[in-house]
This record gives sequence, C-alpha cells and structure tokens, in this order.
Amino acid sequence: MKKGIIVLMGIVCLACQSDSSVLTIQFELPKKIKEISGMVYMPQTKMIWGLEDSGNDNVLFGLDANSGDLKKTCTISNASNIDWEELTKDAQGNVYIGDFGNNDNTRRDLCIYKIASSKLNASSAKADYKISFSFPEQKEFPPKKSALLFDTEAFIEYQGYFYLFTKNRSKNFDGTSLVYKIRNAAGVQQAQLIGKIKTCDTYNSCQITGAALSPDKSKIVLLCHDKVFLLSGFKGGTVLNGSKTLFELGHFSQKESIAFIDNNQLLIADEAEKKGRSKMYLTSLRQLKSKP
Repeated sequence: MKKGIIVLMGIVCLACQSDSSVLTIQFELPKKIKEISGMVYMPQTKMIWGLEDSGNDNVLFGLDANSGDLKKTCTISNASNIDWEELTKDAQGNVYIGDFGNNDNTRRDLCIYKIASSKLNASSAKADYKISFSFPEQKEFPPKKSALLFDTEAFIEYQGYFYLFTKNRSKNFDGTSLVYKIRNAAGVQQAQLIGKIKTCDTYNSCQITGAALSPDKSKIVLLCHDKVFLLSGFKGGTVLNGSKTLFELGHFSQKESIAFIDNNQLLIADEAEKKGRSKMYLTSLRQLKSKP
C-alpha cells in the first residue's frame, strides 16, 4: 500500500473492521444518500462521484474521499433518471451514466450519457451526448421468466467501447451474465453480444451489480453482494479472453458500487438498510488474494 493512499483512506476510518477480514469500513455516507448505485474515484481531486437509481433525482454527487462529506452536486439538466444503475469513466476522466436498469426486462429506452469531467464543477450541466441502444437478442418485452437476462447494473469504458455485464433475474438462476459491447459514440446502436460469463448459482449472491476497470487497464472487477470476480490477462481488444478469479468478501449486504483507487485498492459501497446508512468499504486485491 502506498504511503499517500494510507493518508488518504485512513484519516476517517471508523477504526473498525466489518465482520469480514477483507473489508474495512471507511465511513458512512451522508443520510440523504440512500442508494449509491454507481461510483468512480477521481485521483486528481480525491473525490468519489456517485449516483442513485430510479426514484431519485437526475443528480451526480461528489464525496470527499477522506471524510465522506458531500461536497458537490451536479444536476444533469437534459437527462432523466429512469433507472441510473452505474457510473464509469474513460481515460480522460469523462464520466458516463448508465441508465439501463431494467428489473422487469421491459424497457425499450436504454441509454448512456456522457458528462465531460470539466462540467462536474458546476451545479447544473448538460450531458455532452446520449447513446441509445438495444439488445438484439431480446425479442420479447418481457421475455419468459427463464430468460430474464437483460437487466444491467455494471459497465466499463475500455479502448473506445463500453462493455456491459447484464444482471440475470431468470427463474432457475445459473449465474449467466451476457457481455455486450457498444461503441462510445453518440446515436442509436445495437449492442453486440461478445460472450457470456458464469459467476455462481446462488441467486442473491451471484448477480453482478457493479464493475470497474483498473487505472492500468489490465484488470476488471465485477461486484456481487458478497463476492468480487477479477478478470485479468485479457488482450486484443476484448475482455473475455483472460482469466476469471473469484474472491469471497465474507460479508453480505446490498453492495451496488465498486471503484479502483489505484491498481490494487478498491472502494465498495452498499445501499442503506431500512434503519441504517450506506457504508463505504476499503479492500485491496492483495487482501482478497491472501484471505485464508
């Protein structure tokens, strides 16, 4: 662990470990933020930017990475929050809102919004552009209960493309997630199915709820409620030709967001329980690998 990161992430730790040996509680999120569905970490400003999903405003919020204090909000004036489920960024620090939550597999208005990094300092801003897309494999809205494969809560931007990992809501769940590719370009597109990933076969523990790409672009983490899957060693412009490793977190909650701090350390956030607050956790790939 780098010394600078120890300073950054250790100042406000609640001096406690969760009931897992690999998750340290860094802070509780402000009370007004109940559902952190996606987030990115900005190293230049030491800020965590996040969003909330359906039923909430069309707002991005910025948290101080040391304290968890709410420092900024930015209303995206030309975008509606139908079901914002994920936030990712590109190599230049521009952020992208994934408005593709689709619990019932009935939506025909899935989209992604681009927000230039410079606009995050404003209290209100317009998205630079919108990408509307569809999944060509979905023929019915909704499909049969055995084929509810088109909800999405996880994506990354890599080499000018978005990679989406769908959330399986099917009856007789088997851990299958469809992996789609979309060009990072404004307009209307059909997502390209490039393959499938199988997580595990326990419904509540094996659905993919978040994703993040490491700063060096060599690793992808996929979040579940009590697990992380690491994709690594991929080459040639695809993300499915490498290895997949499962790490158990040893702690179950409604974890919806994951972000890299550096190429080793990870932030993970969960949604608040009825009488609680959302929490931000810190772990690292080294800790996950070393867990007995």
